[in-house]
Amino acid sequence: MKTDAASGQQEDWRPRTVYALGFLTLIAAFNYLDRSLLGLALPDIKAEMHVSDTVLGLVSGLAFVLFYSVLGVPIAWAADRYNRRNIITIGFAFWSMMTMLSGFVANIWQLAVARFLMGAGEAAGLSPSASIISDLFRSERRALAMAIFGTSSAISGLVFFPLMGWVGDTQGWRAMFIAAGIPGMLLALLFLLTVREPVRGGKEAVATAFMTSSIMETARFLMKSRVYLLLIAGSTFMGANLYAAAAWAPTFLSRVHGMNLTEIASVIGVVRGGVATLGIIAGGLLIDRIGRTRPNMRARIPAIACFIAGPAEAVFLLSDPALLWMPAFVISSLFVLVYQGPVFALGVSVVRVQMRAIATSILVFSTGLIGQIFGPLVVGMLNDALTPALGDMAVRYSLLFAAATPVFAGVMFWLAGEQLGRDEARAEVNVQPGSAV
Repeated sequence: MKTDAASGQQEDWRPRTVYALGFLTLIAAFNYLDRSLLGLALPDIKAEMHVSDTVLGLVSGLAFVLFYSVLGVPIAWAADRYNRRNIITIGFAFWSMMTMLSGFVANIWQLAVARFLMGAGEAAGLSPSASIISDLFRSERRALAMAIFGTSSAISGLVFFPLMGWVGDTQGWRAMFIAAGIPGMLLALLFLLTVREPVRGGKEAVATAFMTSSIMETARFLMKSRVYLLLIAGSTFMGANLYAAAAWAPTFLSRVHGMNLTEIASVIGVVRGGVATLGIIAGGLLIDRIGRTRPNMRARIPAIACFIAGPAEAVFLLSDPALLWMPAFVISSLFVLVYQGPVFALGVSVVRVQMRAIATSILVFSTGLIGQIFGPLVVGMLNDALTPALGDMAVRYSLLFAAATPVFAGVMFWLAGEQLGRDEARAEVNVQPGSAV
């Protein structure tokens, strides 16, 4: 006779559930690919459109993040009330169309508009997906499921990025956007036809009637959670790191190490994508095992990963021989994305069922609004300021700003581990909408 734990695990990992998780991960991979393509194309765009690094930083960050962050919260509010599968489908199709149209722009301002609208579509991706996953898996399996979902950026780099680099080298940078956008629109239709909307709260240990909460009620609840606020701070630091690297690492490899698009895509995609996937899965499995008996390690393992990633990135940036910078790049890649799945799992664990999509969207909002604006922009401004003295080497020192942020993120995640039990217990208390939180 099966034990309750074995039965619950089997129920969590049914074929239909695994398929839904896999498809959501694939959609998220396109999400990361489409927003990251601009970084790969920046050297060619700069050469064609003759704009400064500051302008490129603004287009990479601010133009995308305005709609992405601002629309994230209302879309999440809708996802907490309406069919999340349909919301994801519409967003996926729309941002894929904007990606395709980015290949037809005539100047930098049209590219900014296309990226602006791409951000509007991508706002419908992560938060509803995280909410669906939380209803597909029980809390004790959620960290591993979120870790698998978190491999999306690594899968994008491992599989799609090298392909796009080859397309860019052989067909030009515009063809990359077209080749990325068309498949996304087709996959959006397939997702609509083959994935079902799960029951909300169906995987909770204590069954409760589903209730809705207003954005203000949810915000008041979240502001009283120390863990959640620390997760926001840590995610914001990591957002600055990831978005700055996505925008400027290709330029760094081009200017400092003289690589072409295919070589850059191989290094960033195959090396970083493959190694990061190992790190994400290993981190998820480790948290899944240790977190059962030591819950605070669900926050502290991501913290330790961040403490390792930051210094490794600094060595990568400052080293010239490949025998030094390549191992440092591998170590950084192994640890830099470990935090993502666990942090989103923690984010939904310290809020009530009816608040999950909004809670996730605020995490994304903070990461995007601050991290994506300031990460690429600060590096671009530093590039322009340092170039008269350092030439092409300026980007090496500008990116040290991004290498420092994981250390600050690690401190935030470590402190979150101290308060985790209290805030999770607070989230389990069931109250009626409109009552004090």
